[in-house]
Amino acid sequence: MQAEPETETRDARRHAAAAARAAALARRQAARAARAASAAEPVRVVNKHDGLVRAAHWAHVPLLLGLIVSGLAIYWAAPVFRHAPTPGNPRGDYLVDAGRALASWFGATGETRYWLYERMSVGPMQLANALRLHWLFAYLYMACGALYVAGLVRGGGWRALLPRRSDPAEALAMIRFYMGVIPAALARKPWPHPIIAGKYNALQRAAYLTMPLVGALVVLSGWAMHHPATLGWLERLFVSYDGARIVHFACMVILGGFMIPHVILAIADGWDTLRGMVTGWSVRVKGTPHA
Repeated sequence: MQAEPETETRDARRHAAAAARAAALARRQAARAARAASAAEPVRVVNKHDGLVRAAHWAHVPLLLGLIVSGLAIYWAAPVFRHAPTPGNPRGDYLVDAGRALASWFGATGETRYWLYERMSVGPMQLANALRLHWLFAYLYMACGALYVAGLVRGGGWRALLPRRSDPAEALAMIRFYMGVIPAALARKPWPHPIIAGKYNALQRAAYLTMPLVGALVVLSGWAMHHPATLGWLERLFVSYDGARIVHFACMVILGGFMIPHVILAIADGWDTLRGMVTGWSVRVKGTPHA
């Protein structure tokens, strides 16, 4: 009589073990099915950036740096932004003041009037060399801009830069994402990227439309200064020669200041954004083409 309960207990254990093995097998099969479904998901590679756009994008950085370096040396010869003369700075050059302040922070001694110029430009007393270099980079920069525009037209990328009605709401969503992506990463919390159906989000679209316009403005103001006698009408568009210089300098600050946040936000936007500008293609789930 005692053997029957023991037999029933062993049978129950065998049934339980068999059920556990069946459940584990079912889970493994479900996992394999999920992986197979994911692999079979309709993902496609789509063209993102025309080759001319990519070439112009990467060439833009060294050319702009060359323009800034040579342009600061030209600016040193005749600063357009000045304050009242002060001891050691009779021209009232703000960049001399900035150089002295930075030199003191870094513990530099001796004559520090040219500290900033010597580190960020061709240097003082180099006007002729700076002018030659500046125009060399300027012609290359204009050729780079022409390649960029040709690439936008050839690849149809200009359509992705046009403003849309959804831009204000999308811009707010992207600002929230960019502000929270680092804190979320540090806290190891999920921080999903807003759904963007097109090639660019609203902030990128606004920036990528503005920068070419600023680039065109810097070229026009540069020609107004280069040939004020033969291009008097162009100089008058900027009110005066000094007006063209102010616009030219301001555009340089905007273009130069754009690079650092652009790199940071491109990294925050994800690998697909960086890969697209290198290879020209992007991976997107079917139904969300770049536009």
